Amino acid sequence: MKEEQTMKIIAIGAVTAGGKTTVVNAMKERLPKTASLHFDDYSFQGEVEDFAKWLSEGADVHVWDLSPLKADIERIIRSGEYDYLLLDYPFAYRHQMIKDYLDCCIFIDTPLDIAMARRILRDMKEAAADEIRNEMNIYLNCSRSVYVHMIKEHLSTSDYVIDGSKELEDIIDEAMEIIKNVV
Repeated sequence: MKEEQTMKIIAIGAVTAGGKTTVVNAMKERLPKTASLHFDDYSFQGEVEDFAKWLSEGADVHVWDLSPLKADIERIIRSGEYDYLLLDYPFAYRHQMIKDYLDCCIFIDTPLDIAMARRILRDMKEAAADEIRNEMNIYLNCSRSVYVHMIKEHLSTSDYVIDGSKELEDIIDEAMEIIKNVV
């Protein structure tokens, strides 16, 4: 696959609310002839609903059937219109269906407290205090361990790691510098 394509495919990963979408969208504005695909825009067969159970069963990323994403990647490659494809994508090189397309994986290592604060501010603007407290209980009893696992597994398979506690412009500048050096 890679030997046929001249377009560079860059995956940007992070925990939920870690900055993936924001960085991908900002980079897309700065890079000419760039397409983007966002993992959260898809509904995949095998999509995990109970993350605690998934984690206890070994956290196999292959339960997600990424065929729709793969088809869109191939469609964009065939179009020949783009120099870059940015993927807002959580798995780095871990999913067999996508890994051979990737030229570079960047992980934004956002501290979990910052990601949680962003998620509450983004997703719970109209939430009652009880809803927020319930979300905090779910986080402490289940979600946090999934995020820690993701950081451990997906950060370690990424080519580059950017400190997610930096200012947004610094994160974007660092990612842009990395992309310039992808051959």
